[in-house]
Amino acid sequence: MAFDFKKEYKEFYLPGNKPSIVSVPKMNYIAVRGSGDPNEEAGEYKQAIGLLYGIAFTIKMSKKTDHRIDGYFDYVVPPLEGFWWQEETEGIDYSRKEDFKWISIIRLPDFVSREDFDWAVQKATIKKKQDFSKAEFFSYDEGLCVQCMHIGSYDDEPATVRLMDEYIEKLGYENDISDKRFHHEIYLSDARKTVPEKLKTVIRHPIRKKG
Repeated sequence: MAFDFKKEYKEFYLPGNKPSIVSVPKMNYIAVRGSGDPNEEAGEYKQAIGLLYGIAFTIKMSKKTDHRIDGYFDYVVPPLEGFWWQEETEGIDYSRKEDFKWISIIRLPDFVSREDFDWAVQKATIKKKQDFSKAEFFSYDEGLCVQCMHIGSYDDEPATVRLMDEYIEKLGYENDISDKRFHHEIYLSDARKTVPEKLKTVIRHPIRKKG
């Protein structure tokens, strides 16, 4: 059976609907950076998602090519994720989607090296006749965070964020969102096939002890 990151690492992908604190280790990702409203048809964000999945499935299906990845095992491609921020804004203002800056990401298995990634970019470029140069090998050490499962529309996320803020306040922590630590979302539902009120999204914020 294929290795499923969501099931094997439930502490990172399947938190409860009440806030909890988690320490997230360094992970490697396929990443594409951009800006603008993610809902824009044929916009930069939707193009980025196509690039991410193009690379992700090229790596997953490398077992059917002559490129052998040391330590490879069969796995389910991890869910789409994203780091989000807005310049000169504390937190996220959901009414100003056009001002979003983002890094859209998909986790890489640990056995994927930078050389394997570069191979996948080249392979996808040739096979799909598309420019994948915006995709990058991205390492990120997220550290101490608060997270919570949000069920519902993305526009309703502020209610869940308030619960997270109240939770860490009681425990003596504060948000540590900065130009290096971001508002983080993990998308467990396919927004194309799921009604807004049933969307499942992990919301994660970096935190630090007060003082």
